[in-house]
Amino acid sequence: MRLRIISSLLCGIAFSAITHAVTVVDGKALADDTQGANWLSYGRTYSEQRYSPLRQVTADNVSKLALDWFLDLPAHKSLLATPLVVDGVMYFTGSYSIVIALDLKTQKVLWTYDPQVIEAAGDRGRVIWDSNRGVAYWKGKVYVATGDGRLNAVDAKSGTEIWSTMTVDPAKPYFINGAPRAFNDKIIIGNGGTEWGPLRGYVTAYDAATGKQIWRFYTVPGNPAAGFEDETQAMAAKTWTGEWWKHGGGGTVWNGLTYDPAFNRIYLGTGNGSPWNRKIRSPGGGDNLFLCAIVALDADTGKYLWHYQTVPGESWDYNSNMDMVLADLKIDGKPVKALLHAPKNGFFYVIDRATGKLISADKLINVTWATHVDLKTGRPVEAPNARYETGETLINPSALGVHNWHAMSFNPQTGLTYIPIMDIPAIFTDKGFNLVKWESPSFQFDPGVDLMREDVPLKLDASALIAWDAVKKKKVWEVKLPGVWNPGTLTTAGNLVFEGRADGMLVGYRADTGKEVWKFNTGVGLSAPPISYSVDGKQYLAILTGWGGAGVSMAGSITAQHGWGYRVHPRRLLIFSLEGGAVLPPSPPPQMAKPLIKDDFKVDPLVAEQGSHLFLKNCVTCHGGGAVSGGYAPDLRSSPIPLFLDGLREIVVGGVRKKAGMPAFRELTDSDLVALQHYIRRQANKSIETAKR
Repeated sequence: MRLRIISSLLCGIAFSAITHAVTVVDGKALADDTQGANWLSYGRTYSEQRYSPLRQVTADNVSKLALDWFLDLPAHKSLLATPLVVDGVMYFTGSYSIVIALDLKTQKVLWTYDPQVIEAAGDRGRVIWDSNRGVAYWKGKVYVATGDGRLNAVDAKSGTEIWSTMTVDPAKPYFINGAPRAFNDKIIIGNGGTEWGPLRGYVTAYDAATGKQIWRFYTVPGNPAAGFEDETQAMAAKTWTGEWWKHGGGGTVWNGLTYDPAFNRIYLGTGNGSPWNRKIRSPGGGDNLFLCAIVALDADTGKYLWHYQTVPGESWDYNSNMDMVLADLKIDGKPVKALLHAPKNGFFYVIDRATGKLISADKLINVTWATHVDLKTGRPVEAPNARYETGETLINPSALGVHNWHAMSFNPQTGLTYIPIMDIPAIFTDKGFNLVKWESPSFQFDPGVDLMREDVPLKLDASALIAWDAVKKKKVWEVKLPGVWNPGTLTTAGNLVFEGRADGMLVGYRADTGKEVWKFNTGVGLSAPPISYSVDGKQYLAILTGWGGAGVSMAGSITAQHGWGYRVHPRRLLIFSLEGGAVLPPSPPPQMAKPLIKDDFKVDPLVAEQGSHLFLKNCVTCHGGGAVSGGYAPDLRSSPIPLFLDGLREIVVGGVRKKAGMPAFRELTDSDLVALQHYIRRQANKSIETAKR
C-alpha cells in the first residue's frame, strides 16, 4: 500500500512549526465535560452529549454570529464528519477517509493524510460510499477507519502513518464509514455491509500504540458446527432458527459506540439482520440476538455484561446504530445514571445503565409497527401484519427510520434531548420472492424485501427537530424542517441548539423554547453536525458543508427534491464567531435533473423490468432509488452515456472512471447492460410524463 502525505502548501510546511499541544488527550481529558475549548471525541466527550459548556455565544447575542472564515474543499464530495479540535488544531475527514489537520489560528492546512481508499478497495468499491464520519484522538495520535476496512494510526503533528491494520476480511463486502472511539489505550471500531452479502457483525478493540488486536466481540452467533467463541454466543444462538449463519446474521456496528468511564464499559448499538427479512434468515422465528440492541461489554476484556433489544427478531432495518447518550437524571426522585437512545424504530428509550433495565420507552411520532413497549417485559407489542405476513404491509417508519445516524444532543441545563426526526411510512413487501431458495448476494444490494425499483416523485417535507424531556417522557417543543434528510445537532450552555438543514440553512434555536434566533445560508445541503470550540478565549462555531449519506445516495426524489446536483455546489468548512466579517462566495442555485428525451428509443417493458432488478442490485447504492439521483452520483436519466452501449460498457464493465469512484462491474454482460438501458429510459420517460401533468 502506498502512502501519500500531501502538504497544503506546495513550498512545504515545517512540521516543527505546528503548535505543540499542551492537552494530553487521555481518559481523564475525554471524561471532562467541563472544558469547552477542545472537542476531543465524536460526541465531544465520553458522554456523547454534544453539549458545549461555552457560553460566550448566547441566545441573546447569537444574532451577531457571522462567518469568520472558510476553507474550500473542492476535492471532496460527501462531508459528514464531526471535526475534532485539540489545542487550536482541527482534525477532520473528507471523502474516502482523507484526514486533514488545520491550524485554526493561521487558517492553514498543516497536513493531509490520504489512505488511498479507492486504490485499496479495488472492485470492492462498489459497496462503499466516499463518506466518513470522523476520527479519534489519543495521546498524540489520530485514528481513522477507512472505507475499505482498515484502521490507521497517524502522528498528530506530522500526518505520518504509524501503523495500519486490516479489520475485516477483504474477500467480503464489509466497509467502514463510522468514527472509531478511544479509551484505556485502546481504539474500537465496527463495520457495515450486511445488505451486500452474508456478513456477521462484530467490533474489535486494538492497542492504540501498536494496532495489535486486544479483543473482538461478535454481535451474532456463527455456525454451531464450528463451535462458539464463548457461552454468550451459545446463548445467543438459542434465539435463532434455521441455518442463519449461511446469511451471516448481520448485526453490524457501523455507528453506535459509547464508552462509559463510570462503569468501564463499552455500549454497542447493533444493526439490522442479514437479510432484513426474518422469514429468510431465521424461518422459525426467534429474537435473533444481538440484532437491533444495546449490548454492554467490559471495556478491558470485551466480555458480555447485559443487553437490551429494541426490536426482537427485526424485519424492517430498524437498527439501533444511533447514538447512545450518557446522562445523570433524577427519575421518580432518585438519581439514575441513564443511557438515552432513539433508534430507527421511533421509540425513545431511557435505560438504567448500571443494570441494563428499561426505565421508559415512548413514541416520538405516530409509529404503527408496534402499539407500545411493555415495560414489564421490555418487549414491543407488534401490530397485526407488521411483519408483512400476507406479503405486503404499509407501516411507519420506513427503513430510513424516525431517527437515523444524524446525532442528537443533550443539554444538562434544560434537561432536553434534541433529535432530528423523520416521519415517512413505507410499504414492506416480499411478494415475488422465493423465500426458501433466496441466497445472500455477493457484493450486490439485496435486503430480502422489494424496494427502491420505483421512485416516489413527491416534494416531501416530513421531518422535524424535536426537544424531548426524558424524565417527563414528552415532547417539549418541535420545529418543522424541510425535506427529510436533516443532519445532527449541537447544544450549548448559551441556551442554544444548532442544526443544519437539507435546504442548506444553518439555524440556531433557543434551547428552552425552540424559537429560531439565527440563520445562515451555506449554499449547499448539509449532512454534518456542527461543533463549538474556543481559541485564545474566543468561541467559534464550525461545520462541514456537503451533501451525503445513504439517504442522499439511495432515496430518490425524497432527497433529489432539493436540487443539490452531483458536483454542482461547493464543499467547504465554515467557521463562525461573534466578530466574523467574511463573505461567502455565491453558490449556484439548486439544479434539478432534466431527463433526456429520446423518442427513437423504444422501451421494451419486459427488458426494462429485468433491468429494474439489476439496477437495484448494482446501481441503486449511488445512483438512487428509481434511477433518481439525490446528488451523490450522476443522474443517469439525464446522462447520454446509457444511450450508447459501447460507452456504457466502457464505464460500467471496463472501469475507466474508477479513480472518480465508479467501480467496475466486470460480471455484467451486454444483455445486462441493455436491460439497464431500457430501465433507465423507462424511468426517464416516467419523469418526463409526470412533469407534463
